[in-house]
Amino acid sequence: MSAQPGAAPATSAPAARPTNRRRTVRRYLPPQHGAWAMLLLPFLVGVAVVGPRWLQLPLFGAWLAGYLLSYYVFQAIKSRRPRRFRAQLWVYALIAMPLALAVVVVRPAALWYAPAYAVLLAVNAWYAWRRRERALLNDLASVVQSCLLIFVVATVAGVSPEQVVPAFVAVLLYLVGTVCYVKTMIRERGSAAYLRLSISYHLVALVAATLLDVLLAPIFLVLLIRAWLLPGRRLRPAQVGAIEIVSSVLVFITLVLIS
Repeated sequence: MSAQPGAAPATSAPAARPTNRRRTVRRYLPPQHGAWAMLLLPFLVGVAVVGPRWLQLPLFGAWLAGYLLSYYVFQAIKSRRPRRFRAQLWVYALIAMPLALAVVVVRPAALWYAPAYAVLLAVNAWYAWRRRERALLNDLASVVQSCLLIFVVATVAGVSPEQVVPAFVAVLLYLVGTVCYVKTMIRERGSAAYLRLSISYHLVALVAATLLDVLLAPIFLVLLIRAWLLPGRRLRPAQVGAIEIVSSVLVFITLVLIS
């Protein structure tokens, strides 16, 4: 059968499929690329310090699905339109809840951290309601949530949380500094106040990390130099993100070597 005049060629239909797939991915994955390092680093550090256990696998799944669920919960709160995100909420709730339940059933002590997470998530929800998700305090609440996972990983492994305190402090020092630094590069670019805050914080972090373990001094010195020199350069967000990926890897390798 010959094609009708003006009809689209037969090859045009398959070409639309990648676009549809990309739309689906964008619908179910948040455009928060920087969040993945914050999600992965504490978990990987915790596993490296206490050693791998099988129960850490469902914990990791619950952690990722829980983050995705919380993202769309806060989007629903911000928009005042929960029905718009109903599909995402159902998908990630159905993934996160069974995995989290499996962890709690095997290791009920993991519930010790529930009150802290509840308070920190309430902070996130309040800022979402106010439509101020980029506020510094909100970012810091998210950082603390991520770092607490190191204790959860230890508890799930049956290891005393005291064993991972140094790792927790080191990752916390790094991620808080990352929040300050990234703001000077993107949303608060050109702000002298934020630049002073970032550099001052990194100086304190260098001293604290050195007191924690002298082997941490080199990487935190590098972080201080990047917080001092890079804000004056016009780097694209993708370049800023790439630098932070490298920084996260260096922090991880350092903590593995000293653990």
